[in-house]
Amino acid sequence: MSDNAVKIAVLVGSLRAASVNRELAEIALENLPEGVQASIVDGLGGIAFYNEDVDTPETLPAGVAELRAAVVDADAVLLVTPEYNGTLPAVLKNAIDWLSRPYGAGAFVGKPIGVIGAALGQYGGVWSREDTRKSVGIAGGRVIEDIEIGVATGKLDAAGVRTEAIVEQVADAVRVLAGSVAVSV
Repeated sequence: MSDNAVKIAVLVGSLRAASVNRELAEIALENLPEGVQASIVDGLGGIAFYNEDVDTPETLPAGVAELRAAVVDADAVLLVTPEYNGTLPAVLKNAIDWLSRPYGAGAFVGKPIGVIGAALGQYGGVWSREDTRKSVGIAGGRVIEDIEIGVATGKLDAAGVRTEAIVEQVADAVRVLAGSVAVSV
């Protein structure tokens, strides 16, 4: 891929290897438009809860440094979130907390952010997506409101999220997110 490629960091809020949200992230990677690179940033489950006492160059946990580097290096971020107890999962919120620092200059500042997800409820996790957008917006990200995918997992058939319609929605979300990078530069 060219050095001019738009780079997208993908963060998945579910730690389960076989989660529907992980599968949505994989669909995004399988359907990248030309000129776009993306990768899933793994390891969110191993990152300590945010603690300002260790948020220094001397004491910063290695996993946090890797997370920050991956997001800083990206042109845009796609967050894929389930809904846990009516909101985003703690692992994703913790990643957002680490990425929001240092205050005013965190890894999200000015970057286009897309939020998609799947959840059991009939609305496909609308609350988790709303809370995620709110959190990354406060952290300085530029939330792309045109990206709106909420898959109600209780309504899926044997094909799961690999239906033509869902794959097309995810691919379109990535196109919109990548296109928002060109608008912001």
